[in-house]
Amino acid sequence: MFAENSNKKYFLCLNLFCLLKKKTKQEIIEGCIFLIDKPLYWTSFDVVNKIKYALRKATKVGHGGTLDPLATGLLIVCTGKCTKMVTQFQNDDKMYVGKMILGATRPSYDMETEINQYFQLDTLTMDLLEENVKKYQGQIEQLPPVHSAVKVGGKPVYLKARQNIEVILQPRTVTIKSFEISSFESFPEIAFQVACTKGTYIRSLVHDFGKSLDNGAYLSQLDRWQSGGFDKKDAWQLEDVLDKIKLLE
Repeated sequence: MFAENSNKKYFLCLNLFCLLKKKTKQEIIEGCIFLIDKPLYWTSFDVVNKIKYALRKATKVGHGGTLDPLATGLLIVCTGKCTKMVTQFQNDDKMYVGKMILGATRPSYDMETEINQYFQLDTLTMDLLEENVKKYQGQIEQLPPVHSAVKVGGKPVYLKARQNIEVILQPRTVTIKSFEISSFESFPEIAFQVACTKGTYIRSLVHDFGKSLDNGAYLSQLDRWQSGGFDKKDAWQLEDVLDKIKLLE
C-alpha cells in the first residue's frame, strides 16, 4: 500500500500518501511512495525498474534501502518529488526476522553459494547460543560479505569474489539495537529477530555469530518487517501494484 504516517519526518510528503486506487497515473509520476513486499530472487533495482517501466519511464524512481535478492519484505519505492526522501529512508533503522543454519558456512554467508565447511553440533547448547547473542548488542564492527554490492575501485566486490579473486574490505561500525533468538524448534536452523541501524549486513551478523560459537552459521531466510515508521503489513505485492498502474489513466 501507500504509506500513511503521522511521524513528523514524513510530513513533507503526507499529501502524496494514499491508496493506489485513489491515485491517477499523473499523480504517481509527480510524486508518491509505494510500500512493496519485495519478491524472493528479485533485486531492489529490479523492482524499481519494473515500476519505472509501468509508468513508461516518465519519472524518477528510487528505493529507500537495498534488500539482497535472497531477502524478502518491505521495500520503500519513491517516485517523482518523493525521490528527494530516498536518502532519509535509507538512513532509517530497520527490523528483520530471519533464520540461520548452524554447523556450516558458505562463502556468501547465505544460500547463494555452496557449503565450504562443516562443524560438529554436539558442542552447541541453548544456553551457549543465548549467551553469545548478548555479544551482538549495541555498537559493533563488522565486515561486509565479499559476495556483496559494496564497491572497491568503483566496482561491486562480488564480481571479484565470483572469480575467486581476493578482496580486502574495511570493517564498518553499525549498531544492533536488539538481537534475539525467537525459536529453536527446527535446530540446527534457528529463528531470530534483529533491529539495527543502516548499513548492517545481517549475513555478516549471522556469520560472526557462528564464529563466536567456535562453529559456523549462514543465513537461510531473511524478511524485512519494518523500516523507520513503515511496516510490512501495509505493503503491496509487486504484481498487484503493476496491475493497478496499468488500469490508471
